[in-house]
Amino acid sequence: MYKDKTSLALLSEIDSVGLYLKLIKQLNKDFLLAGIEQSFSLDCTSSKLAQELQKTVARLVNNDFDSYLNLLYRVDISEIEIKKLDGSNIEKMTEQISYLLLKREWQKVWFKAKLF
Repeated sequence: MYKDKTSLALLSEIDSVGLYLKLIKQLNKDFLLAGIEQSFSLDCTSSKLAQELQKTVARLVNNDFDSYLNLLYRVDISEIEIKKLDGSNIEKMTEQISYLLLKREWQKVWFKAKLF
C-alpha cells in the first residue's frame, strides 16, 4: 500500500488513486470530533495541506497539549508509534506526527473505499 515516509509522497500516492478529497474530509471530520476548530480546504494542494497540518500539530503541541492528545486518540495513532519519535527536535517531531496522522487517515479512507 505505502512505502515512502514523507507526507508529500503519501499525499501524492493518495491523489494518484483519487482519494485525496476524501482524505481531507476525513481529516476535517476527525479534527472536529477532537474538538479542534481547524479545517482544511478541499481545494488545498498537497504541499499546502502538509504545511498546514504540520503547523497545526506544532501549535497544538506547544499551546494546547490536551487537544493534541485528544486528536491522537481520535485518529487512533498508536502510542507505540508516538513513543518511537525523537522529541529533541520539535520541527522534525511535528513533521513525523503529521505523517502518522496522514498515514492513519489514509488507512481509514482506503479501507472505506475498498468496502463500499
